[in-house]
Amino acid sequence: MSGKFARTPTRREYVKGSGALIGGGLLAGCTSDGSETTTNGNQGGDGTTDSNSPYSVTMAPMGKVEFDGVPENVFSLFPQYADMAVALGHGDAINSIYVPEMSGKTMNTYYERLDGVSFEWDGLPDPLENGLSKELLYQLDSDVHFIDPAYVTTQNNWSQSDIEDIQNNIGPWFGNFYSGTHDDPPEGYRDGYQYYGLWEMFEKVAGVFRERERYQALKEIHDTALATIEDSLPPKSERPTAVRVTYSDGTFYTYHLNKPGYWLADTRPLGATDAFAEQDWGSLWGTVDFETMLEADPDVILHLWGISPGYYLDEIQKKIENHAAGQQLSAIQNDRFYSAGMRYQGPIMNLFQLEMTAKQLYPEQFGEWPGYVTGEPYPEIPKEEQLFDRQTLSDVINGNI
Repeated sequence: MSGKFARTPTRREYVKGSGALIGGGLLAGCTSDGSETTTNGNQGGDGTTDSNSPYSVTMAPMGKVEFDGVPENVFSLFPQYADMAVALGHGDAINSIYVPEMSGKTMNTYYERLDGVSFEWDGLPDPLENGLSKELLYQLDSDVHFIDPAYVTTQNNWSQSDIEDIQNNIGPWFGNFYSGTHDDPPEGYRDGYQYYGLWEMFEKVAGVFRERERYQALKEIHDTALATIEDSLPPKSERPTAVRVTYSDGTFYTYHLNKPGYWLADTRPLGATDAFAEQDWGSLWGTVDFETMLEADPDVILHLWGISPGYYLDEIQKKIENHAAGQQLSAIQNDRFYSAGMRYQGPIMNLFQLEMTAKQLYPEQFGEWPGYVTGEPYPEIPKEEQLFDRQTLSDVINGNI
């Protein structure tokens, strides 16, 4: 699927041209060479070119994707792409999202601390509610689909001809799912597939929206935060052992901290000692019982989805404390059982989750984590203990660069 998309005009393009007026287990390499964005004689994605002139952006596995203008109606499945759109000032273009109440409320949990930033999720369809369907994609009539076509082929009732049909008759695909875990894509897509970091993917999406300047300003905030983390980390011998989990019905679903993939973009830079680093579960996660968890006995337990609605960490912690082995866990006894964020993180979420996790792992270096109350906004952090300046981030998102 590398190379240039050759497609006929979509219905949306035809109508525009005529002048007429016209909208479940997911919870449980290579690197890019930068963003290639070109136009007819102009550099795309810098926020200064004519938004209606043709341009292209290149990303695996699609290859070169051509655009006639900045997308105004955008299909998004996982929230990292919606978060990217919000960060670039195009959040109102998003027309769908995975589990809207969970994704939307989680995003707004962070956005509450940013002046003038929010995401209107109410009323958006969940593309996976009844299985991803061509009918929904035709109904949404999107200018671009922020989803990996390789991933789409793993869904029920999807073939390569269906992929081409949507691409040719509605709008192009633009996504890279397997960079999240560095897992192998489906066999038909393995040749030439590339893995990107979160902020490399964000650069590609910025190219789609032609928001190069805003991307560069956001990346500078992120780079500064990473430099602060790197300069402040204690020696490896003094770092805590930790594990990231989801707990349910006596089982810990465990995830690594430092493996490749943008799903770990909020833990890998912090370099904690993974309590299960030597375990190879043969899949994206493993399952361990209380006795195995107690044998590892991590200093810190980070509970995924703890910031999301429906996860009441206090109740989960009480269930663990009521187990004979669970109450012996050092993380429980020392009150180091924490709410963690969401793996499907875009750039804004990533900044907050880096700050949150830094405080949970290294309170002496970054200040203590004040805790999180389910349903409330991200907690207030003293300005001198913030990993990034809220107003600066808000200004960039709102276009005040």
